[in-house]
Amino acid sequence: MNIWEMNINGIVMLTMAFLISCILTLIFRKLFSHLGGNLYTHIRGGTPRAVGMAPFIVLLLFFPPPGNYLIGIIGIFAFMDDLIGRKKIKNLPLEIGQLSRGIGMLLVMVVGYFYFGPVSIVIALMIQPMNIADMQPGTAASTVIIMSSVMALLLYFTTGNLYFPALILLAACIGYAPLDYQGKIMMGEVGNHSFGVGLGILYTFLGMNIANFHNWGIWSVFLMVLFLLIITSLLIASLRRLNLKKFLETSLNIPNPTFGDLVMDVLTGGGLGDLLRKLTLGKKSITIKNRFLIILGLRRLVYNPYVL
Repeated sequence: MNIWEMNINGIVMLTMAFLISCILTLIFRKLFSHLGGNLYTHIRGGTPRAVGMAPFIVLLLFFPPPGNYLIGIIGIFAFMDDLIGRKKIKNLPLEIGQLSRGIGMLLVMVVGYFYFGPVSIVIALMIQPMNIADMQPGTAASTVIIMSSVMALLLYFTTGNLYFPALILLAACIGYAPLDYQGKIMMGEVGNHSFGVGLGILYTFLGMNIANFHNWGIWSVFLMVLFLLIITSLLIASLRRLNLKKFLETSLNIPNPTFGDLVMDVLTGGGLGDLLRKLTLGKKSITIKNRFLIILGLRRLVYNPYVL
């Protein structure tokens, strides 16, 4: 199908995906503001969270199998995190929401393995950078819009066909994004996790197309998708560079953060990253003095928030 020759059914589906995302975004904004609780935060004078439920539903409806299976799995467990919030599990060093998210990621890896092989691990790991991106208005949406557009073009150039799932991801995000850019809503875990898995699936199809053309093995797909995950993290670090620098300096006491520190925060920051640091480092503190390691962001990688 030529880029100028999308059939009428495709255009109708894209239009429906966009409109449904718009309408559901407005509905969930009102609903979650009314319900309150963990679905409403007092950040920026009051902001409904988990409005990413709107594009999540659109992706369930329009993203083709098996991709929508994986998006459905992570979206359900991520929304449980949004609903429950930061409640601790008795006698365990983690929160209920973290456990729910972790189970969702593991299920994406396991179920995804039957469809995509080992690269399902990287698909699940795409959740991490998208979660960090969602901490600043518009950043997660910009990341999805940029990367899904790039994937649509690359898949067209490598196959000669418009890759419809990339356009669905783009339409769902554009329908949701305007209020996010204004800081009036937040995706929440259900939104950024769903988009993360969606992008991971697009990256996988591009990797599979290239690998099949060159007759490469499955591990080449794994490496290509991992490379695209890193590229996505570089983009997010660039989009968030001012806020991230301020956060690392004021909250983590990392002086003069390098771009490597920003990228490492995108790759390993947040609750799950800190949980892994707690499990591996305990209460140890590691000081990085080597200039090359500082440039690579090792100060952020080994920063332990649990040091006494």
